[in-house]
Amino acid sequence: MQNLSIRSPKNDRESIEIPSKMKLLQKPMSGSVCSKVGDEYQIEQNILDLFDESTSQSSLAQMTNHWKLTASLYEDLWRTKALSLMTGETFPIEEEQQLLRDWMSVSENGLYLDAGCSTALYTRAIAKQQPQANIVALDFSKEMLFEARERCIKEQANVYLFRADASNMPFFSESFDGIACGGSLNEFFDPQKVLYEFRRILKKDGVLFIMHLLKADSWYGKLLQEPIKLSGIQFWSKEESNALFEKAGFLVTRQIVRGIVCFTRLIPS
Repeated sequence: MQNLSIRSPKNDRESIEIPSKMKLLQKPMSGSVCSKVGDEYQIEQNILDLFDESTSQSSLAQMTNHWKLTASLYEDLWRTKALSLMTGETFPIEEEQQLLRDWMSVSENGLYLDAGCSTALYTRAIAKQQPQANIVALDFSKEMLFEARERCIKEQANVYLFRADASNMPFFSESFDGIACGGSLNEFFDPQKVLYEFRRILKKDGVLFIMHLLKADSWYGKLLQEPIKLSGIQFWSKEESNALFEKAGFLVTRQIVRGIVCFTRLIPS
């Protein structure tokens, strides 16, 4: 297995070699990695911490993701039922995962990113399709990553787990064959900046898969979304969303809207 080379968060011209054994989650690994100029980052239980607390900005909605209770209940209590609730129809999580696999077309030797991964739902879907692919699950919440680690172990998914800021990712330009982002776009503090980062690190022939929530059309939907906005969660119409994608340098190739849920397949324009 080849080591993964990433960009130093503090010295963007320097690389850091990530040992491939870090993704063998069944074998607990702790330690540290560093660049040639000496900036050092800790690995705790196979999770590499590259997050800079001093420069990060968080909304109230994002802050709740740091809670252990949120991480432990997120997938089973909320995520598996969320799409059915928001689309108004039966929408099992397996259907969402299959849509990701169909639109991403994962290759054996490719490098893929699950950005804002939470409990690594998309990560595990990609790993199931192609176990030999290199997959990075990235989130800013340690608790979500600890939960992701346990779920990946149960499904025997060997993946890299990174704690990092999606608006300033530790990767070189044009590194990834595919990027997936499920539900986190609405929660990012600066979604446009994150989209610029996606465009920077995605290969010219790569694919970006995004699931996000739209503005509600009904009066009761709007009534429900208004207090949610106070926590920092943002909503856009389909047209506004596509304008964000275009501004970041992406072209929409496929799009499905069900209720307030929007799935979009994007490629660099």
